[in-house]
Amino acid sequence: MSTTHTAGNGPLAGVRVVELAGIGPGPFAAMLLADLGADVVRVDRPGGPGLGIDPARDLTNRNKRSAVVDLKAADGAATVLDLVERADILIEGYRPGVAERLGVGPDACLARNPRLVYGRMTGWGQDGPLAASAGHDIGYIAITGALGMIGPDPDGPPSIPANLLGDYAGGSLYLVVGVLAALQHARAHGEGQVVDAAIVDGTAHLTTMIHAMLSAGGWQDRRGVNLLDGGCPFYGVYETSDGGHMAVGALEERFYAEFARILGIEEAAPARHDLGRWPALRKAVADRFLRRTREEWTALFEGSDACVAPVLSMREAPSHPHLAARGTFTERDGVAQPAPAPRFSATPGTLRRGPALPGADTAEVALDWAVPALTRGTPEPDA
Repeated sequence: MSTTHTAGNGPLAGVRVVELAGIGPGPFAAMLLADLGADVVRVDRPGGPGLGIDPARDLTNRNKRSAVVDLKAADGAATVLDLVERADILIEGYRPGVAERLGVGPDACLARNPRLVYGRMTGWGQDGPLAASAGHDIGYIAITGALGMIGPDPDGPPSIPANLLGDYAGGSLYLVVGVLAALQHARAHGEGQVVDAAIVDGTAHLTTMIHAMLSAGGWQDRRGVNLLDGGCPFYGVYETSDGGHMAVGALEERFYAEFARILGIEEAAPARHDLGRWPALRKAVADRFLRRTREEWTALFEGSDACVAPVLSMREAPSHPHLAARGTFTERDGVAQPAPAPRFSATPGTLRRGPALPGADTAEVALDWAVPALTRGTPEPDA
């Protein structure tokens, strides 16, 4: 299902964002703002990012425009500050101190535009003993306690949740919340500010409910033995006869009853209330799921309130009937991809552009933003 491609749509239409090119959570945050209608100009370095995927396939650069500026050139910082003067938000993901050395740190930018929201995306944050250290998602979520709670085996290593938990949930989404909250303040009071979005802070914040359960005695401080971490036999993943898997989340009593009925384990069902019998219950559930294929179980649970779903691969997901009906995934230029989210009744976000190629929009941005310095000595855009 394709979205409608129209200009100026989304609730952030009219908001101007400067993104200083980086990788990971910064570009994803800027993509989210762009999906919601913001005019995001990605400032790329000459020659492109230097690592990562083919820019033509980098979906985190969709709905953006790209201009090339050499921040190490004599007039590089001045050109970026010309953009900053006209922007509402700036996003950068450098290590602490790098933007300052390049002449585009918060002091320089806020002096030029006092209403600017200056968003900083890092793993460790702008201060603290590790602030200047290199790092990646896995390390950030490790020290917050989040990684240590993930995985079904209390005696085995934690499971790695790709880089979704740290980079994007604890990082990008918190940066977006932060800059939009600061934008509201700037529009109400005329005062810009710096938003320090650290992945360690956001990831720790995501564990608030678990900390509450831990404090109340409802959560053990080890993985694979709790209600929501694989320790519970009616909240987990089970293999099917064809090597597929089904996800079970039958927590509430009435949902569990329907789950037990459809699965055919009514005799073992009362073990739900006896922790000592959970291992036997888990075995009964596992044995039953091994009797049919994933597709057969999917059909049997279809339309029920048993809270059971097939575990799909990334390539399978867009074809799931529910996701297809909602248009959760869309396609542009032959590439399947998640559609903009969340949804708005009056100002829907759409896919207006494919991934911005480095420098391809320099002249257009120079005209639209009235920054002629962008086109002086600009190299040819990447093909």
